[in-house]
Amino acid sequence: MRSFVPTLRLSSEVGIPTSSSVGIFYLAILFALISFFLILFFGIISKNKWGIIAGIFILAFSLGILRFHIADKLPSAFFESQVGKTANFSGIIIDEPDKRENNIKLTVEIKDPLRHSDTSPLVRGRKGGGETRILVSANFDEDFKYGGKINFSGKLLKPENFYTDTGKVFDYINYLRKDGIFYMMNYPQIEIVSNGNGNKIKSVLFSIKEKFLEKMNFAIPEPESLLMGGLILGEKSSFSQAMRQSFVDTGTIHIVALSGYNVTIVAEWIMKIFSFLPRNFSLGLGIFAIFLFVLMTGANSTAVRAGIMAVLALFARATGRNYDAARALVLAGVIMVFFNPFVLGYDVSFQLSFLAVIAVIFFAPKVEKYFMWIKWRWLRDIVAVTCAVYIFVLPFILYKMGNLSLVALPANILILPFIPLTMLFGFLTGFAGLILPIFAIPAGWVSYLLLHYELAIVGFFSHLPFASFYIPNFPLIITLLIYAYFVYRLFGSSIKKFFIL
Repeated sequence: MRSFVPTLRLSSEVGIPTSSSVGIFYLAILFALISFFLILFFGIISKNKWGIIAGIFILAFSLGILRFHIADKLPSAFFESQVGKTANFSGIIIDEPDKRENNIKLTVEIKDPLRHSDTSPLVRGRKGGGETRILVSANFDEDFKYGGKINFSGKLLKPENFYTDTGKVFDYINYLRKDGIFYMMNYPQIEIVSNGNGNKIKSVLFSIKEKFLEKMNFAIPEPESLLMGGLILGEKSSFSQAMRQSFVDTGTIHIVALSGYNVTIVAEWIMKIFSFLPRNFSLGLGIFAIFLFVLMTGANSTAVRAGIMAVLALFARATGRNYDAARALVLAGVIMVFFNPFVLGYDVSFQLSFLAVIAVIFFAPKVEKYFMWIKWRWLRDIVAVTCAVYIFVLPFILYKMGNLSLVALPANILILPFIPLTMLFGFLTGFAGLILPIFAIPAGWVSYLLLHYELAIVGFFSHLPFASFYIPNFPLIITLLIYAYFVYRLFGSSIKKFFIL
């Protein structure tokens, strides 16, 4: 039965992005029933293994379409009628305000008056909850908080796709849609009515995070403090466009993002520091570090996803049980896609995290043999993991973003060994500042030196004339062929055994 698990996941996730109509919904039910009878026939009567696999594939594919159809919330008829008009709304800020370089992004949830009315004819034939989310762009005039209730008035808009600097179309519509956001409003008139209307636990977590950043920024000046906020809490929104582009050009943007790769490396370092202790204890400390990271970021969905991926990779690297970690990775992917089917097709960070963890679990051990000439084991691990992940995710990055960094490997190798130490002193700076601000200065000074070095490396490599260039239209077929080759090299022997059996 174990051999059927990858088939189940692959087919269900292939099926998820294909449904968009009621006709396909009923067709999926028909396929599900047919596949069920196929499984019964081949499993009970003929005992044909390939018939069972085909039945499971069709069944999982059909269930994927059904799940997507159920999650596919249609835009509200009421709000659709308000698009392009000046409208007044009242709602709750349901996520932490996202502070950018020039504005603040607020995710506001509003009750739909039509969906709360059983008599309205516009409700008929529509599905979804009784709330609608609007992405509001606001100035820094007010102190917006998670859970705050606001009244706002402005022109209601629908998001539109746009071209990136690389000439690729960014699917902004579906990027917001995966979070249930269908509408936007830019710089409306806003009145804060009250605070404290959100989840109490999340409110406390966001409050701790805000205080932590405040005390840390007291001891570390900009731009180093911006980098530290990105390292330990994923706070890269306040970066200037030039700084963000420097990280992109050098292939180091992952260190200031909530990625499973970044968290895994940090947790592995913690395990190595405590390697003199029993393995289970050092593994526990690594997992605790991941939990602390997720907690300090407010435990949002992105951080939870990164945490799950990091724990899986950490467990595999620490115990050498790649097969168990692979099954756990498949299970984690199925669970995450089940709760939000849109992440599979529209969440690039989810896709990159999944590929990165596969590289850490399966590809890094094969790459490590080429770096046996490195004397220090800890440095050899860092170099091997860095190279393995970058090589493995590069085709996907070229296809999705078109950015090829020629300096990514040296830049990462020079920076990554210092990241765990930087994060350690960053945490010490923030926690010491919470006790007494003056206590944060010594740790903040050490943090500043490390951060200054890391920014200098990024600045140096980003200014090289050959640092990076764009490939506007990297073909999908080449991307698929490259990953087919990776699959063959990593799992070829297992696939052959499966077909022989």
